[in-house]
Amino acid sequence: MHDGARRLLSGNEACVEGAIAAGVRFFAGYPISPSTEIAEGLSKRLPAVGGTFIQMEDELAGISAVLGAAVGGVKAITATSGPGFSLMQESIGLAAMAEIPCVIVNVQRVGPSSGIATLPAQGDVMQARWGTHGDHPVIALAPSSVAECFEMVVRAVNCAERFRVPAIVLSDASIGYMREVVTLPDAADLELWERPRPDAPADAAPYHTYADTPSGVPPLADFGGGYNVMLEGHVHDSEGMPQSHAYKLAEEHLARLTDKLARCADEITWIEETNLDEADILVVAYGSVGRSARQAAADAMADGQRVGVLRLGTVWPFPAERVAAAARGRKLVVVPEMNLGQIVREVEAATRDIDVPVAPLNRVDGRLITPAQILSTISDNLP
Repeated sequence: MHDGARRLLSGNEACVEGAIAAGVRFFAGYPISPSTEIAEGLSKRLPAVGGTFIQMEDELAGISAVLGAAVGGVKAITATSGPGFSLMQESIGLAAMAEIPCVIVNVQRVGPSSGIATLPAQGDVMQARWGTHGDHPVIALAPSSVAECFEMVVRAVNCAERFRVPAIVLSDASIGYMREVVTLPDAADLELWERPRPDAPADAAPYHTYADTPSGVPPLADFGGGYNVMLEGHVHDSEGMPQSHAYKLAEEHLARLTDKLARCADEITWIEETNLDEADILVVAYGSVGRSARQAAADAMADGQRVGVLRLGTVWPFPAERVAAAARGRKLVVVPEMNLGQIVREVEAATRDIDVPVAPLNRVDGRLITPAQILSTISDNLP
């Protein structure tokens, strides 16, 4: 399927192909607009490559089955939208604490509650970071095109496996339903990251599920492979034994969970820069709004106004240093989002020590932010 041929795909269909190319062989979930085509596609594609598709009774069961498959040694994924994503939060927290690799594609829609099932939004950005309780690691990526749906799913699978974390792809209804002509790479040419596994045979030495390693990522043995695997959602020691009153261990444990991503931030972060060298004005955008931002910058440059775009393919971990560097020396920073202001708060925090105004542009009616709206916001907020 990935032989360099040009194909007409929707964003949801590209997510399917990205999952297959990344080595995903298990899907469990529940159909929900606007992500249903991902489940439908994988119900056909997975059996054809020796994988397994299961439609569960609800989203909580779906993510739980994904975690079970993952600890069995299989790359596993689910797909949903806002209401289903809310139901998954407890199990996402378990994945973070127990360090179980998994991928969730959230094709965002207008909310809260049922909202409008087939219209786009970006209202789940903070939920992706803080939806489950407690401090925890997470990776969230935001595609802006059909081709990037393929690329970001591959990247999410890679990150989930390498770092033993939940990884989230924040698509939206506009990208999920949109069709574009794309050329998918051959799967054999993709660089795939694998989870760390024990070096020694199961009978050679005691295996600790959370053994200390230089990378901060413990090797993960498969359930059923002969190792004594102990996965635990409580604070635990290196064996996986819960330690309810080990205060120092709790602090060290959470620090390790955070540090294992922080030390590899440059490898996780994906950013696209447009016209930054000559720009007076910076637009920080992500997801489908990044398309409008690029067009706004092109229109502005054609009129002699110097506008650059910093497009965040990785929204979590938030690339604060890259944002601060891009904002330095600009007259204005504009942050367009299909929500009431989520990433703009991160941009404001990143630029706190820089003398530059930050202007939000928000839209929550299920329609895309247009290039004209971005240009109008620039004109209205120029000092």
